[in-house]
Amino acid sequence: MTQKSQENNNQGLVEKPPVVVVLGHVDHGKTSLLDYIRKTKIAAKESGGITQHIGAYQIEWQDKKITFIDTPGHEAFSSMRSRGIQAADIALLIVAADDGIKPQTVEAINYIKKSGIAPIVVINKIDLPTSQPEKIKQELLEQGIAVENYGGDIPIVQTSAKTGEGINDLLEIILLVAEMQELKFNSQARAKGVIIEASLDKKRGIVATLLIQDGRLTPGEIISSSLSYGKIKRIIDFAEQNLNEASAGSAVEVMGFNNVPMAGDSWSVVDNLKKAEEKIIKPSSQISSFNQKPSPEKSEKIVLEVILKSDFLGTLEAVKNILNELKEEKVELKILSSGVGEINENDVKLAAIKQTKILGFRVSPNLAAQRASERYKIDFIITETIYELTQKVRELLSSLVGPEEIKKLSGELKALAVFKSTKNGQIIGGRVISGKVIRGNKAEILRNEEYIGEGKIVELQHNKKPVSEVVNGQECGILYQGEGKIEIGDIIKSYQISIK
Repeated sequence: MTQKSQENNNQGLVEKPPVVVVLGHVDHGKTSLLDYIRKTKIAAKESGGITQHIGAYQIEWQDKKITFIDTPGHEAFSSMRSRGIQAADIALLIVAADDGIKPQTVEAINYIKKSGIAPIVVINKIDLPTSQPEKIKQELLEQGIAVENYGGDIPIVQTSAKTGEGINDLLEIILLVAEMQELKFNSQARAKGVIIEASLDKKRGIVATLLIQDGRLTPGEIISSSLSYGKIKRIIDFAEQNLNEASAGSAVEVMGFNNVPMAGDSWSVVDNLKKAEEKIIKPSSQISSFNQKPSPEKSEKIVLEVILKSDFLGTLEAVKNILNELKEEKVELKILSSGVGEINENDVKLAAIKQTKILGFRVSPNLAAQRASERYKIDFIITETIYELTQKVRELLSSLVGPEEIKKLSGELKALAVFKSTKNGQIIGGRVISGKVIRGNKAEILRNEEYIGEGKIVELQHNKKPVSEVVNGQECGILYQGEGKIEIGDIIKSYQISIK
C-alpha cells in the first residue's frame, strides 16, 4: 500500500470512547457501582434492586468519554449479557469481596474468554468487614483469570460503591486499557452499530437503544436493521437530553422505527426508505409473534396457554426462557402469544377466545384492555420482578392440578363367602390376612393378581357387631360398594387416602 493510499484510509479517523460492559453475579454491586460513578439514582428505580434491562450511560473523565453498558445479573438474562459483551470494547468483571465466585460470575468469565474482550477485574464491596480480596484472587485464578501481581497481567482494582474508594483508579485503568487498544472510528462514515434494546412505549411509541460503533448519527437519517426501518425522529442520551448528533462509542435512544426491532440485531444508515425496506428480511413466525406451536405428540398433561407481554424485547426473551423451564408433572405451560408494549384489547380478545390468562411483566393494560377484561372476565397477572412472576405462574400451574391424593395400604382381606349382592353393593365374609381393614377405606379388588375394580368399605362387622377396624387374623363381614363384583378367593386391599 502506498503512503498516499494509507493517508486516505486514515482520513476521518478519530479517537472513539471505549464501550465498557459491566458483568457479574446479581447483588455484587454492578448497578450501585455505576450509580456512584454517574451520581444518579438509577439503582433505586429498579424493581427489587435488580437491573431488569440493559442500561447504557456515558460519563466524562479527564476530558475523555466512557460509555458503560449495565447488564442484568439474574440467571434468566443470559442472552442479554451475551449481547452486551458482543458490543463492548472492555469488560468489567465485578466480584463482591465478601461473596466470591458465583454461577453468573463463571458465566461472565466464559463470555469474556470466548469473545476475547479486554477484561478488568473489579473486587467490589471492600468496605465490608467480611471482605476477603485475596480469597477472591485465588478463586479467579482457579477459573483461569490471573490478575496482576497474582501470576497474570489482567488489571485489577478494589472498589467500594458505598464510599467511592477505588473509583478514580478504576476510571484511570479503563482509559489506559482503551489507549492501548487505540480505538478509532470514521467520523465521515455513515453510522452503524448494534441494537442493545427495544420497547414499545405507550407515550413515545417504539424506542430503541442503539450502540453506535462507527460514524455519526443525526436526526432525519434513514436507519435500517434486518427486521425494522424508519426515519429517525429523535436522538436522546441517557440523561433524556435531545441530541443533534451522536457519534461512535455512544449509546442512545432513538425513535422512528416502523416496528419494534430485534435486540442484538445490526443497524446502519441507508440512502432512503425504499432501500431500507429492501433490506428487510421477512420475519419468521417465531420472531414476529413468538408463538409456540403445540407438539404433535399426544400428551396426557393439562395444557395451560398464556399470553405474555413485556416492556422490552430482550426482557421478553429472558422471561420466555425462564417460563419454558418451569415444569409441573401434570401441567404443561405454553405461550400462546407474546409481544412488547402495554396489554391491549386484542390481547384480551385472544385470551377470551382461548379462555386463558394474560401475564404482564413490567407493563399494564391500557384503558381499552381494562374495559374488555371486565366484559370478557379475563384476569391479568401483572408482576415487576422475575421472582414474583415465577412464583405466580407456579401457583397457577399447581391450581390446575388440584389436590394430590396419597394412597397408603392399611391391610388385605381374603373373600371367603358372598352373602348378598344388590344394586347398592355386596355383603361378603372374609379374613384379614395382613395389616388391618378400616371402615370407610378405599378398597381394590384383585383376582389372581389382576385388577377387577375399586370402591369403598361402607360397613364393617366383627362377631356380628359394627366395628371401625378389624386386624390381621380376624374374620369379618363387609358391605362393599363400587366397581366390579367380588368372588370367593378375591383379595380386597384396604387403603387410607390422604390429601397432599
